[in-house]
Amino acid sequence: MDDADLLEALLNSLASEASVYARWCWSSGGDLAHHVHDLAQAAEADWAHEAVEGATGPTTVEEIEAALRPVTRESAIELMVNLSADSLVFPGHARRDRAHAKRAAVKAVSVLGPGSEWFSNTDGSWENGRGWNSVTRHSFDGVVAGRGGDFVVALLQVGED
Repeated sequence: MDDADLLEALLNSLASEASVYARWCWSSGGDLAHHVHDLAQAAEADWAHEAVEGATGPTTVEEIEAALRPVTRESAIELMVNLSADSLVFPGHARRDRAHAKRAAVKAVSVLGPGSEWFSNTDGSWENGRGWNSVTRHSFDGVVAGRGGDFVVALLQVGED
């Protein structure tokens, strides 16, 4: 299995829940903010029926880029695990097996290599609550995105309460 196939399988396994989205592309296929923007647009289209009437959020690549902050590789792994395994809307409600999510996140980050760069719209420790800069028009969203090697990846969870 080549790196692209492995990355696709890993991201698909992390995004197995209805409100968790993942995508990758070749790094020549677009920059990170465009990639997150496209993923956010896909999530918003799928979740249009859940959106609060009149809700607004970022609509441009520039607004998405402004919402993202650098994070370490270790934080990116933790965020991938949390976005895959835990609910943003209902903290403490497990969505999937954390051990699987951890293995998949570690492998996905390793595919991008040690020089990869990672970004997120969330801040602070997951366990102690968190703040975020929205990347969608939904009440809750969290994204982690990275670029490295030949790839750009993103994992996004959206939700409404």
